[in-house]
Amino acid sequence: MHPSRALFQDQLTPAFLPVCDHYAGSEKLMRKSMALQQELGPVFDITFDCEDGAATGNEVNHARLVSELLNSDQNHHNRIGVRVHDIQHDAFDQDLSIIIPATAKKLAYIVLPKVDSADQVEKAIEQINHYASSAGRSRLPVHVLIETHEALANVMSIAALPQVECLSFGIMDFVSSHFGAIPSSAMRSPGQFDHPLIAKAKLEIAAACHRFGKVPSHSVTTEIQDLSVVSNDALRAKSEFAYTRMWSIHPNQISSIVRVMAPQHDEICEAADILLSAQKNHWAPIQYAGKLHDRASYRYFWTILKRAKLSAIKLPETAYVLLEGDLE
Repeated sequence: MHPSRALFQDQLTPAFLPVCDHYAGSEKLMRKSMALQQELGPVFDITFDCEDGAATGNEVNHARLVSELLNSDQNHHNRIGVRVHDIQHDAFDQDLSIIIPATAKKLAYIVLPKVDSADQVEKAIEQINHYASSAGRSRLPVHVLIETHEALANVMSIAALPQVECLSFGIMDFVSSHFGAIPSSAMRSPGQFDHPLIAKAKLEIAAACHRFGKVPSHSVTTEIQDLSVVSNDALRAKSEFAYTRMWSIHPNQISSIVRVMAPQHDEICEAADILLSAQKNHWAPIQYAGKLHDRASYRYFWTILKRAKLSAIKLPETAYVLLEGDLE
C-alpha cells in the first residue's frame, strides 16, 4: 500500500509547502523574483505584496499589475500567491475583485494580514471563494498573518479552519503593537528568538499549526548582506521553534533559507531506507540500525521525503520507484 494511504488512515494529513516564501512588492522586484524562480525551480514560493510592501495611492493599478504578472509566461510553476490589504481596508474587496477573477487558475494562495479572529477569516474566505467560483475555481488556499494580540489569542481556532493552509508570524506589527514595551531589538536576531514574549508567540503559532496539519511560516530576517545571520535564523526557526517555512524579503536570502530549512542528506537517506523496508514489510514494525520503527515513526520519515521533494532535492532512485505516485 502507498505511504499516503497506509500511514494516514486515521491521522490528519498535513499540508506541505516549499520551505521559503519570498515577498516582493514593486514591479522590478516581482519580475526579478519570477526570473529567479524560473532559474531555481519551484523550491520557493513568491508572494506578490499589495499591502505593506507596496506603494500607497496606486492600489488599483498595482492589483492590475499583479494580475498581469500572474498570467504572464514568466509564471512557469503557479507557485505565486498574493498578500492583499487587510479586511478592514477600503482596498480589500477591490484587491480580490481585480486579482482573483483574472488569475484564479494560476494563483497559489491569498495571504490575509492583520486579522483578529476566526470569524473574520471565515468572512474573508467567503469573499475569496465568491470571486474564485465565478472564475471556475471552488476555493483558494488561504494563508493568515498572525500579528495582533487578538489573532494570537485566537490562533488555534484560526488554524482549525479547513481552507487555511499556513500561518505566518508578523513580527514587526506584533512588536509595534506593544507600544515600546518590547524593544526594537526583538525585531531582529538574537532578540527575535530570545525575548520571552516573542518566543512565546512563535511557539503558540507553531503548536497551532502542527495540531491541525498546517504549515508554520517564520518571520523575516532583516539582515540581507551577512548570509550567515540568515542561515542561523533559519536553523533556529527550524530546530528550536518547529517552523517548516520562512519568509524571505531579499533575493539574497532565498538560497540560504532553502538550504537550511530543507531536509538534510543523511536524514533523507535514512528516511528512504526505513520507508522502503517498511513498505516491503506491509507497514508492519521493522528494525533498522538496531532500533524499532512502526507507523508512528514512518509518518515522520514520510514528511521528510515530501519536504525534500518540494525542495528539489534528489532522492535515492529506489525511493522514486517504490514511492511513485505521491512524490511526483
